[in-house]
Amino acid sequence: MFTVLWDLGLKPAQAVRTLAAQHALAAQDLSVFTAQMEARWLAGDRAMAGLPAALMTDTTLWPPPRFLAARMEEQAQRRAQRGDSSYRLEPDLKDGPGGLRQLDLLYWLGLRMGLPRDLSALTREGLLDAAAAAALESAEALLARDRYALHLQAARAEERLLFDHQRALAQQLGYRDDAGALAVERFMQDYYRAAASVETLVDEAAARLAARLDPPPPPIALDADWQRRGAVLEPRATDLFHQRPAALVEGALRLDAGAGIRAFSADAARAMRSALHALPPAALAHDADALRAFDRLLQRGAAAPMALTALARDGVLGALIPAFAAVSGRMQYDLFHQYTVDEHTLRVLAQLALFATPAAAPEFALAQSLWQRQEHLPVLILAALFHDIAKGRGGDHSELGEVEVRGFARRLGWTDADVDAAAFLVRWHLLLSQTAQRQDISDPQVVQTFATRVGTLPRLDMLYLLTVADIIGTSAKLWNGFKDRLLIDLYQAARRVLSGAAESLDEAARGQACRAAALAQLVASGHESAAVEQLWRDFPAAAFVRQRAAQVAWQSAALLAAPGVLPVVAAQSHVARGALDVFFLAADRDGLFAAATAALEREGYVVQEARILGTPSGRALDSFVLLDAHGASGDAARAALLCARLEAALRAPHAPRVRHSLPRRLRHFQRSPQIRYEPAREGARTRLALRCSDRPGLLADIAEAFVASGVRVHDARIATFGDIAEDYFELTDRHDRALDA
Repeated sequence: MFTVLWDLGLKPAQAVRTLAAQHALAAQDLSVFTAQMEARWLAGDRAMAGLPAALMTDTTLWPPPRFLAARMEEQAQRRAQRGDSSYRLEPDLKDGPGGLRQLDLLYWLGLRMGLPRDLSALTREGLLDAAAAAALESAEALLARDRYALHLQAARAEERLLFDHQRALAQQLGYRDDAGALAVERFMQDYYRAAASVETLVDEAAARLAARLDPPPPPIALDADWQRRGAVLEPRATDLFHQRPAALVEGALRLDAGAGIRAFSADAARAMRSALHALPPAALAHDADALRAFDRLLQRGAAAPMALTALARDGVLGALIPAFAAVSGRMQYDLFHQYTVDEHTLRVLAQLALFATPAAAPEFALAQSLWQRQEHLPVLILAALFHDIAKGRGGDHSELGEVEVRGFARRLGWTDADVDAAAFLVRWHLLLSQTAQRQDISDPQVVQTFATRVGTLPRLDMLYLLTVADIIGTSAKLWNGFKDRLLIDLYQAARRVLSGAAESLDEAARGQACRAAALAQLVASGHESAAVEQLWRDFPAAAFVRQRAAQVAWQSAALLAAPGVLPVVAAQSHVARGALDVFFLAADRDGLFAAATAALEREGYVVQEARILGTPSGRALDSFVLLDAHGASGDAARAALLCARLEAALRAPHAPRVRHSLPRRLRHFQRSPQIRYEPAREGARTRLALRCSDRPGLLADIAEAFVASGVRVHDARIATFGDIAEDYFELTDRHDRALDA
């Protein structure tokens, strides 16, 4: 028999044991016991087919309460292992959250209760209702279809929906691109919705079984409509939601983490779904009592996100806000957005709630401070809920989302001022991050333009909070000390503008102020002012306009301590956590920027920002802000090694390049480059904006292309969003003139 299975490409687990040994092992090993439960006769002695039934009648072997507890613990471990973002992008159809293994858990629980492996049996037993059984049957069919198609596509027993296969599977299964979404996005949305259904309904059935095996304490009445049983909330009347649909929302007001009430009971969730199914379309969205309850929920501040998550899980949020239901399970086909739109939104809300806790990480000190003095928390929370709600419709989701949030806020009866504030946050929720990462925020005119768009200090505070939560809720990997510093710097500069204490727009005045502050720092550290002034005779005026005084002082101290032989290279920890400042003074030549970027790449660093300044004597004063490519924190020894190798590269006439193979995941996201030219603010320069697929060594390749084209780089700002690089350069020709058309 085994040879037949092997010939079919199957790999059955096998063991030869006596019945006594099998019984003893099943008593110790849950997987052996479970496999024996599912055993069925294929060949051999039919009398052996009765072994599973004999095991089930032995009440000492994994009694139902112990079996349930062990299986739920195993599921929790599987979620912890496979629930991260990479598995969300490339989910495991078998072992991932909401996968076929979780459906197996439901069947196994039924088998241990003596039921057949059948959804209808679980329904008769009351663990499921008819609607849940139908939803699980549909989800199981979709997961099984996708898994079978995946095995055929991969030509092996592949369980993960890798990017390598997603597009091909979408086409094979009949999905097509349209104006709203790619075929692969629709394919994955169907998967995520099925997986979410499995996860929710199996958890509820398990909770219902647990309550039977270990009955909860008697209910404690909270008011005329609600009672708690332990840590869960339920209606006192089973028909409450049918009689008064607004109770679907009102119940969330009773959820209270501080009091230990964190979720609705399994029976309450079932009753909520039943009531939602009976309602006419959009009925809840126009129910005045439901809208009033939702408005009260938003007033709860940090407690609101937990309640909103519960409403989303049970389908109430999608019924109240149909646009939210439309983005349920919607994945964007890229490496930047790690989660579905609905899950991302709930993570953003959860991150906002964390700002209210004293235990938040130190890097969120500003966010904590702003949260504590917030007077418009309902506006902020509603904006977070709506900021991505119009994704997948075509067009600008920020503009479309603004229309959605205006309409909903008006239905809540908000004042015009609050409606406008929520609409502003949704429309411009990317403004802070895009300005900080794409523009030179040391330029007061950039800050002035940004502050003018924001308009008021309360809006600036809310925009900062929403931006930080949005970045972390997109992917924790996107957050780093450098990005944190950029946002804080722009926030603080804009706050000064809106408070009437803006920095002078006059470059000469700013340069003089920076020069005076840097000189004071250098003299305080023991340097002679005459020596400093002598050094600065060969510093470009832009060095004092475009850099902080502390940075000018550090560069000057390093040059004063150097032996006078070029190049001079120095590094120090950047003001941003985990980042590194590097600068060099070298004889200027074409290709110097390319040589430097190639050397930095070889040492495992990613350039975040570059400033290229030319001195009056024809030397290059270039500075970089770097992050470790692998997220490691730098140390003094590594920084010293970087300086030595960068110095050697600057001395060499031609720097060797390291050629990288393209990582597997990036191969599936190759986009045509988008290049835009525009005049830089400094009229003798051209600003180039580049948006293209990211890959290892991209910046060094771009720098080489500039050399080959006779183009000089004067400034660079580098940003990466998953698989997309967005880089900005200020360029001239070899004669320091703006590029011609």
